[in-house]
Amino acid sequence: METIYMITKTIEKLFRSRGLGEVLLPVTPVSGGLMHRMFRVNTANSIYAVKHLNPEIMKRPDAMSNYQRAESLEKILEEANIPIIPALIINGQKMQELDGAYFYIFHWQNGSITDWDNITAEQCRQAGNILGRIHALRPKYIDHTAPVPSAIDWRESAAKAERQKSVIAPVLKENIELLDGAQDILNHARQALPDIECITDGDMDPKNVMWDNGKPLVIDLECLGYGNPASDVLQLSLQWAGMTTYSLNLDLLKAFFAGYLDAYDNGFRDYGSILGLAYAWIEWLEFNITRTLGCCQDESERETGAAETRSTIKRLQYLRAHQDLIKQTLEHLFDNI
Repeated sequence: METIYMITKTIEKLFRSRGLGEVLLPVTPVSGGLMHRMFRVNTANSIYAVKHLNPEIMKRPDAMSNYQRAESLEKILEEANIPIIPALIINGQKMQELDGAYFYIFHWQNGSITDWDNITAEQCRQAGNILGRIHALRPKYIDHTAPVPSAIDWRESAAKAERQKSVIAPVLKENIELLDGAQDILNHARQALPDIECITDGDMDPKNVMWDNGKPLVIDLECLGYGNPASDVLQLSLQWAGMTTYSLNLDLLKAFFAGYLDAYDNGFRDYGSILGLAYAWIEWLEFNITRTLGCCQDESERETGAAETRSTIKRLQYLRAHQDLIKQTLEHLFDNI
């Protein structure tokens, strides 16, 4: 409660200093964010969504440059009429800093996030189409460079969890071989990627697309960057097809790709060879292990980290069990094209 109280006080001060008016209490937490915290903020004249950026993330040496790049790319998407909800520009800036805390402010948007267990083929098609439109903005061929391998020391993570008597210690110990294998498969798949680069939004999963009367609006654009379109579309198609909730529906994967190809064809065809990129979940796992073991704002975030650690390992287990079927589907995606 003390943390929410302090954030509320900071938001009140922020709104006064930016000329947005007096905040009408209470400031209400909004569920859904797994990394940052969102709040609904009312004033006499408007309703806003305020994102409080995770202080641990902001400590990273590359954090500010990553956010600046994302902001510049967000502007490109706006100009291209991609359906997004951009952060407000206040005093010439999107990111707002006050007393060492960092925020993005948005106009409140009506609509709702899709129930992960009831995603439709049409929603997948529309989401895939938006991703294709983003990829089509500035694609280019690039010189081949060897990918930087993932080199997470899972045994050290498990040992640290054991020393702290953490709740995640047993699940890490039981899955060391799975995690080592996932890392090897991921590193191998990265070597098979085509030499293409474009604007990407690897965070455009179902929780980051709002629907208002059947129309999609992409939110949470802080992960915009430059990356590989084949990697982006593969991983997002799997998330929209139910991989995140262990309920894979390959017809939804096909619908996502169909919408994507209506907007952009990157020319790559061998998606079966890069299925191992789906094991990139290990990087999300590493982040959650780290915050479970101490790099977090408070006990609430530690608990979130522990819950995400368990669910991500379950997701990796699910992927391993279904990878042959997924690969077969990917190998036949373009049979009728």
